[in-house]
Amino acid sequence: MGEVKLIATTQSLFCTRVEWALKLKGVEYEFIEEEDLRNKSPLLLKYNPVHKKVPVLLHHGKPIAESLVILEYIEETWKENPLLPQDPYERALARFWAQFLGDKCVFGAWEAAHKAEGEENTKAIESAQESLAFLEKQIAGKKYFGGEEIGFLDIVAGWIPHWLSVMEEVGGMKLLEAEKFPLLHEWAHNFIQIPLIRECIPPREKLLDYFNASISYMRSLATNKP
Repeated sequence: MGEVKLIATTQSLFCTRVEWALKLKGVEYEFIEEEDLRNKSPLLLKYNPVHKKVPVLLHHGKPIAESLVILEYIEETWKENPLLPQDPYERALARFWAQFLGDKCVFGAWEAAHKAEGEENTKAIESAQESLAFLEKQIAGKKYFGGEEIGFLDIVAGWIPHWLSVMEEVGGMKLLEAEKFPLLHEWAHNFIQIPLIRECIPPREKLLDYFNASISYMRSLATNKP
């Protein structure tokens, strides 16, 4: 299908989900590491001048930005091993929950991680766990969100087993409690054991350094806020 390149960083859960999709589809690609996101490379600025963020997929030299948009493009371009359900209603539901995961779960966990101790922290944790409770209901009766095989929604939720546990550690909190979310906890265990999934996961220490630096920066901004 032509030359495929991925401008990305190994720490980013948004980039990793794109790698997972490409690998599940059997698409060969070149990984171009964006070394310093605070000092954007000319290549990234050229191909994503609007948001100036990773990931960016290049196919035949044409750029596609935003991870969910990229996943949809991959699904439509490479028909093998479909990730989205065939039923239109089920496809719509998968897209809905994928958006929910980004808007509520990812950023909810991030809010809980970087909020200082106190009432704000407690409220952020409660809000994040409320979002996870919705996901708990979606996985009921299934091995994966996609059924017996991993699919679109599993890829989008795939940050939970690894990235979330790092957020929990640096934030000094616990969101995905096994007693409270047994089904989601079991799903996370099953998902992370898949060899193709594991091979794209960055080392934990690298993520810890990344999140510790990011959270320290966010808390310093909050402290110095007039």
